[in-house]
Amino acid sequence: MITLILSSNMKRMLKNNVLVRKLVGIETAGSLNILFTDKTGTITKGNLEVIGIKLGNGIEFNNIIELNKYANYKEHIVNGILYNSDSTYDIKENKVIGGNITDKSLTYYLKMQKSSEVYEEYKLPFNSKNKYSITIINKNNKKIKLVKGAYEKILNSCDTYFDEYGNKKLIKSKDKIIREIDNINKKGIRTILIAESENTINKDDIKSLTLVAIILIKDEIRDEINNTLDLVDKAGIQTVMITGDNYNTAYSIAKEVGIIKNSDDIILTSKELSNMTDDEVKKIIPRLKVVARSLPHDKSRLVRLAQELNLVVGMTGDGVNDAPALKKADVGFAMGTGSEVAKESSDIVILDNNFLSITKAILYGRNIFKSIRKFVIFQLTVNLCAVSVSIIAPFIGVPYPVTVIQMLWINMVMDTLAGLAFSYEVPKKEYMYEPPKKKDENIINSYMLNEILITGLYSSLLCLFFLKSSFVKTFFRYSPNDTYLLTAFFGLFIFISIFNSFNARTHRLNLFSSIYKNKVFIIVILFIAFVQIYLIYYGGDIFRTRGLTLNEFIFMIICASTVIPFDFIRKIYLKSKNKNYGV
Repeated sequence: MITLILSSNMKRMLKNNVLVRKLVGIETAGSLNILFTDKTGTITKGNLEVIGIKLGNGIEFNNIIELNKYANYKEHIVNGILYNSDSTYDIKENKVIGGNITDKSLTYYLKMQKSSEVYEEYKLPFNSKNKYSITIINKNNKKIKLVKGAYEKILNSCDTYFDEYGNKKLIKSKDKIIREIDNINKKGIRTILIAESENTINKDDIKSLTLVAIILIKDEIRDEINNTLDLVDKAGIQTVMITGDNYNTAYSIAKEVGIIKNSDDIILTSKELSNMTDDEVKKIIPRLKVVARSLPHDKSRLVRLAQELNLVVGMTGDGVNDAPALKKADVGFAMGTGSEVAKESSDIVILDNNFLSITKAILYGRNIFKSIRKFVIFQLTVNLCAVSVSIIAPFIGVPYPVTVIQMLWINMVMDTLAGLAFSYEVPKKEYMYEPPKKKDENIINSYMLNEILITGLYSSLLCLFFLKSSFVKTFFRYSPNDTYLLTAFFGLFIFISIFNSFNARTHRLNLFSSIYKNKVFIIVILFIAFVQIYLIYYGGDIFRTRGLTLNEFIFMIICASTVIPFDFIRKIYLKSKNKNYGV
């Protein structure tokens, strides 16, 4: 049953851009308490765009065309962007090849190819710890050190800047530049500094730099993200945004999309997080909303501490460094454009990088748990009836109420066919308004137990009454071994199961709620009914059946159908008492 449900939902999820690598990850996704998520490409569109270049003297260029008037200065921009990058621009295809998402956006802004006359002599790639990259090039027999990265790492090393004419000028006030950058970041715009130096002897040294420009990069927020995050919040799942952006940018975006709502919500930088003990972090996790300037080990640590709080933890990631956290989390969500290492470490791959697809995975996970519970209600109700009748019937003079062959067919109905029918139940948005299931949540809750016992006992009493009541026997033709009555009883048992399947699939009074969305359920039920009618009339000695008259058949159906109004009354009573209502 579990395999059927997981596999059927896996196929449907793929149509919603969710690739399930590990089946059990679907069900676990429905029980998430906390989700640590990236920003770029998940909450935002991931289409980074350079919207401006700001100089150390405050002058700003909005597009590359404006730079063409200042050839000397533009050369420094070209050096800092084009040659300190892992990306290459393809003129024919008008696209950027290679590099990370930031390099791609910068290279696309220039739309220039690297010159074969410029030689790269040294390279220190960007990493999340240093927050900058270094490239030393040889251009026109002159060595130039190019530096690109976070302003808090680079600006302090800049004593001069290039003006629009390419002339070096002294920086009079770094505080003024920092305030301007902070104001930009507070609008949700990322800033990257590029600088250069003629000191190439100490390759990894970033001292005595000249500021070339502050690059302004905008990553549009996804249109649907506010509603999506609100849905996750209503589902009782805490969302924590982990980003490499600085504090102001991270805060601005988190505020805009609704991750930060209250004054007591906490936003930390990686440095602040690393200075806290595990016990201190555990105390603030329920109020933690954002981690800025994050490092890879921050994710693994947060996953571990959240799990120690007995929370079901989800983690999104796309890089090689995210793999340990993805592997450690209860559910790891890798992005479709992420590295192969991240995908291999994950349980689920989000093919479109969209946070909305993560919520679909959560919804399907909840739907799976409910589908399993519906099947359990159905199966245990039938089992209770079958066991009760099999034990009691011999004591009331009916030694063989069902034969071995009949029991095999009954088992097929309540196991294989029922499992197939319930595995295609459709996910409903209302499931997202329920709190997550706890780790120690019982499979059978009070509502289920109520239905299993009451409906199961009623079905058992109905079957025993059918077998022994002289009133019932008056509706059937006489035969020495009560063949017609036992044939009708065989039909009664199966049709009780059919009607109970409608009772089990929904807690609503309307048994046909959303039934047309589960076409497999309808097909399976019709198939069971058709086969049962065929066995009644053509089963012969193998199934110990004889064909019933129309009146006998109708009476048998009426008796079986009484389980529906009986369960209807049970549901109304539970609803009036405000009991735990539903699966």
